[in-house]
Amino acid sequence: MNFNQRFLSFTRQQNSLLCVGLDPDPKRFPQTLKRDADPLLKFCTEIIDCTKHAAAAFKLNFAFFEAEGSRGYAVLEKLMQIIPPNVLTIADAKRGDIGNSSDMYARSILQRLNFDAVTVNPYMGSDAVAPFLQWPEKGAFILCLTSNPGTRDFQYFSDGQKKLYEKVTENVTGWNGNQNCGLVVGATQPGELEKVRTAAPGLPFLIPGVGAQGADLETAVRNGTDPAGELALFNVSRGILYQSAGDDFAEKAGREAEKIKDQINDIRKAKINAAAN
Repeated sequence: MNFNQRFLSFTRQQNSLLCVGLDPDPKRFPQTLKRDADPLLKFCTEIIDCTKHAAAAFKLNFAFFEAEGSRGYAVLEKLMQIIPPNVLTIADAKRGDIGNSSDMYARSILQRLNFDAVTVNPYMGSDAVAPFLQWPEKGAFILCLTSNPGTRDFQYFSDGQKKLYEKVTENVTGWNGNQNCGLVVGATQPGELEKVRTAAPGLPFLIPGVGAQGADLETAVRNGTDPAGELALFNVSRGILYQSAGDDFAEKAGREAEKIKDQINDIRKAKINAAAN
């Protein structure tokens, strides 16, 4: 089964398009948790345990683990043993380098750590991306149009025919021979999200920007899913992780995750029903 087939299988099995982003910031941990022998592991473990019923995927932001050095890497390894096998694991590492280096990054993340997918920066071209696509069952979400304000610096540059993000969309569609390419498209640009979905109808999208970044969830779901209301994951990190600064942080995160999952599913149903009428 290739990655894009696995993507649909996981999201259907969980009846969810929610991706819970693990961006564990020690400064925001509850005070009692900071006294634990391994606060990073404890925080992530409790979040996973309380949100796994609502999530189709967990996206682990490597920056927050790499900042802790070898201890953070050890936590990554432990979390990969804890996350249940019916939920996709995405390494938010944004790797992208010349071929040999990319090959080592790909082996490290997709084989050694055994993530299902990884975020990849395409700036250095096809030879930098190709190593992440060598295993059909493993996926690469390639940065297309991101959710941050700096997208205007480069991603909207045009040669007079296509903007850069449109060129990325076109190229990634062509690289999808193993059916394991996806795109990262921010919900903070709803019109462009709809345009990219039209240009790449068969690719899975990883969509950040809802939650703390303020994008409208209903618009994102309508514009980012395919006509069947599928092929998208909506990532929420801070908006789930930090619902409470107290000892009930994980319980409240679980409730918020379930609420967002249900909201997404309601919007999907409305979209499908509207199309049928």
